[in-house]
Formats: sequence, structure tokens, C-alpha cells
Amino acid sequence: MRPSDRAPDALRNVTLETAVNRYAEGSCLVSFGHTKVLVTASLEEGVPPFLRGRGQGWVTAEYGMLPRATHTRGRREAAQGKQSGRTQEIQRLVGRSMRAVVDMRALGERQITVDCDVVQADGGTRTAAITGGWVALKLATRHLLEEGVITRDPILDHVAAISCGIYKGVPVLDLEYEEDSNAEADANFVLTGAGDIVEIQATGEKRGFSRDEFEALFGLARDGIADLIELQRAAVGG
Repeated sequence: MRPSDRAPDALRNVTLETAVNRYAEGSCLVSFGHTKVLVTASLEEGVPPFLRGRGQGWVTAEYGMLPRATHTRGRREAAQGKQSGRTQEIQRLVGRSMRAVVDMRALGERQITVDCDVVQADGGTRTAAITGGWVALKLATRHLLEEGVITRDPILDHVAAISCGIYKGVPVLDLEYEEDSNAEADANFVLTGAGDIVEIQATGEKRGFSRDEFEALFGLARDGIADLIELQRAAVGG
């Protein structure tokens, strides 16, 4: 039924490769099937002006697609002189997701920027960026602890994300591009390790969908994210 022959509740092959950038405080190459996103987490001393003098830090994110991340070459947004609305929306989502599980006071007046560069896109780039972003962020804060820059771990919990959708009338987990582009409805779920909701983006693409269908998608997401969090634990060593 699915293009990949996966069961409705099956993730794609997911890998979280760490230490892929020797210069960043934290880094992760996250793969969901053919979707690949390079994520780095970088420390900057100081915070945005609206936070100066408050004794707390900030976590933000940037997101971008490399020119041949898709079937045809796309122009770099820097060359066009502005970011698309999609890019801005996704990087804000990633930033919100990271901040949901960070104790900003434990960072002090420092900022961590999570950069997400899509190397190859086959659906689910924003959810991959969030899942790999947490890994890079966790490794960056661990580095800061080991270097004595901060004195307590600011990471309060895991956060991960997954897409779900209704494809050919069936709720399915972790949409690849062919499914995403033909789904009757799709949703992105961002949850913490405790199961708390950070954000849900759900849209009827070709039709409305019922509460029962939404509950089915949410159930798939909860189980899928539980599996992703186990992969995060393995990637960071606990």
C-alpha cells in the first residue's frame, strides 16, 4: 500500500550520526530514509537585546535547503536576498521546539544557535531537523558543562518530532515525499520525552478529517516519537 512497502506504523530507517563537525560544540547528521539534515549547535556569548541583563540565555534556530536537496536545483535564498515564508516558519518551529525543553537560566547570558541544513529532502525535513537538533543541542550543552562554562545541565527533557498522514484512506507514520504530496491529510507532531505536546500542525489537504482519524494519527506519532527518543538516548550515550 505504501510506496516503501512499510507497515502503516513503521518509521523509515532513522540514523543519528554525531560528531560530524569538528568545530561546532554539538553536531548531528540525521537521516530519515532518504531525507538527510546536517545540524550543528553553536555557542555565542551574549544574548539578543531584549534579554540583556536578565541573567538568562536563549536558543534559536536557522534552517535552509542546499541547492540540490531536491530533484532540481533550487537557488540559494541568500542569492535571492530574502528567506521564503516556508523557511522562516520552519526555523521558528525548530527554535520553539528546542526552547520547550531548555532551562534558560542554566545557560546564563549565552545563546545557542541550532543550524539545520537540508542535504537531501524526501519529506519530513522539519521533523528530522527537530529530532537531530535536540541531539546537537544536548551535545553542545554537555560540552559546556565539561568545559566549566555552565554549572548545571539546561536540558530538561527530550524533544522529537514526526509526521503522520492519511494516505489512501489509511493513517500512516513518517511520510516520505510521495506520500506527503498525495496525502488526504497530514500532520506534524512535536512531543517531549514526557509525552507533553509542544506543537501540532495538522491540515486537511484533500478533505477534512475526523476526530477519530486525528486520534489515530496522534497515536502513531506518540509511538513513533517514543522510538525516536530511544535513538536519541543511544546517540548521546544516555
